[in-house]
Amino acid sequence: MTKKRVILEMGAGNDLHGGDYTKAACRAIDDALHHSSLTMLRTLGVGVEGMYVDVTIGVQNPAAVDRDVVQAALPYGTVTVNVVKGGLDVADEAIGDTAVIASAALVVSLELD
Repeated sequence: MTKKRVILEMGAGNDLHGGDYTKAACRAIDDALHHSSLTMLRTLGVGVEGMYVDVTIGVQNPAAVDRDVVQAALPYGTVTVNVVKGGLDVADEAIGDTAVIASAALVVSLELD
């Protein structure tokens, strides 16, 4: 059996006040998850334990993302999290606040013949 990518889902999330990169990342994951239904797992007879989920999060400050919290946001599968520079910070100098926008890509792979 070979691990093959079967799904790519994208999402965007933000923390409008507070500059919390982990919160924005988790919201990006929620956005991606709410755009997908993995009915094909049932069709193929594959249990969620056989699913591999590779997550890439893009934010302006990758070191500020708690990977364990992001990993825990995924309900199924063997999850790996990679955080890279991306996303967007939008500063509001008038009030000294920053809106953080995160991007998420979720790649689901299965062991298939």
